[in-house]
This record gives sequence, structure tokens and C-alpha cells, in this order.
Amino acid sequence: AYTAPPWEGGRYVDEHDGGWRDTSAPSPLGFAELPVPNALSRAEIADIVTAFAQAAERAIEAGFDVIELHAAHGYLLHSFLSPLSNQRTDDYGGGFDNRVRMLLETTEAVRGVWPESKPLFVRVSATDWTEGGWDGDQTVELARRLRARGVDLLDCSSGGAVPGVHIPTGPGYQVQFAARVRREAALPAAAVGLITDPRQAEAIIARGDADAVMLARAFLRDPHWAQRAGHVLGAKVRWPSQYQRAAWSDA
Repeated sequence: AYTAPPWEGGRYVDEHDGGWRDTSAPSPLGFAELPVPNALSRAEIADIVTAFAQAAERAIEAGFDVIELHAAHGYLLHSFLSPLSNQRTDDYGGGFDNRVRMLLETTEAVRGVWPESKPLFVRVSATDWTEGGWDGDQTVELARRLRARGVDLLDCSSGGAVPGVHIPTGPGYQVQFAARVRREAALPAAAVGLITDPRQAEAIIARGDADAVMLARAFLRDPHWAQRAGHVLGAKVRWPSQYQRAAWSDA
């Protein structure tokens, strides 16, 4: 954990370079060779749930139209979900109902302040890709419970709970998770992960495998990905006048 600017390089910062001295998690289990975190107390869990709701209120003041709770990739909410990182013996650990408790409480708190007219998304890791971890069956059941609490879309990624796991990556390798949530939980779902080509993205939507496709790294490589997608798929793309001479010849 750190507060250093991301452009300085590296993912984690030692304490002497400005990194946080203490980190917290469901259980005192270190990730790879990183420092062992402190196990959160019940009071600290309640404080964090409240902090999520307060963050949502700030998002309203800032004018955001959509917010997403990040419960994936080994971050705190995901750490509570996965039995690989949550070895608590109280109401927040053990069986499925206990492991999803913090995320559901957080969702309820955020939905309680976030306007019903504005969408609330949740991002999850649909599988930990290893035996004994979080899996697709649990994701579907969680999706049903999130839907009942006013979540509008589940953003389906995967992995990140434990190091050293082999993930069989490839184009659209996580689309299957969005398709299953959509089919079995009746909750709109987004597909992510190695979706780079406009025709590929269009096919995912056309097949009914997902309600949305979300991109990140593709925009780092090509900031004009959306305009290019419209061009490739035959849509009429309106370019700002300042960009007209940089548009494709038939745009």
C-alpha cells in the first residue's frame, strides 16, 4: 500500500519511501513476500463500511453518474469473499454467508445514499482459478444477493486473491463468467479481459454473453479506441473540428 505517484514505477512502496506502515485484511495472511497485514476488528469493519458510504456521498457531490464497488483482484472486499484469504472464525469468516457479509453490508450502505436513478456496479473476481478458492457457483449466488440489494450490473473479472496461480489467459477468456451471471442470476453483467478488437466486442454483445464490454488497457494503447470501433463497425463517427484532419479518410 502506498501514496506515491503511480508514475514513479513499482507497485508497492516501502515504509521509508512513504509506504503505509500498517495494512489490514480479513486475516493476518501475507501476499507473497509482502508484510503480513493486521486482521480487522469488527469495529474497524463497521468503520470501513461507513467510509464506503461517505465516499459515495462525495461522488454525488462531485457529479458522478455511476460508481463501482471493487470486490476483485485481492483488494479488501475480495479478500473477505475468498476462503483463501479469509480465515476468520467470527461472523465475517467461514461459510459463504459470513464471507459475503462485508460486501453485502457495504453494498447496502452505499445503495442507501446513492440515488436510485443512478447505476451501482460491483466488480468481482468470478474465480480464484485454484482449488478451494472462490468460484463460479459462489459468484452466481452472490450476484443474486447483490441484485436484491439494488446492484445494477456485475463486472466480471477474475483472479488476484493468491500469488502463483496459473490463469489460462486468451482473447475474451473471462467472457464466460459474465455470460453465466447473466443467465443464472438474471443480473446484467459486463465482460472484461483481453477484449481488444471492436468486432470481438460487438460479437460478445450480439451473442448475449454480456450487457456491456469494459476496456482499460486498450485505451492506454489507443485513446481513440471508441472512434475506431465506430469506424470499423460502420457507425457515423462525429469528430471534434480540431481532429477532423486526423480522422480516417472516410470518417
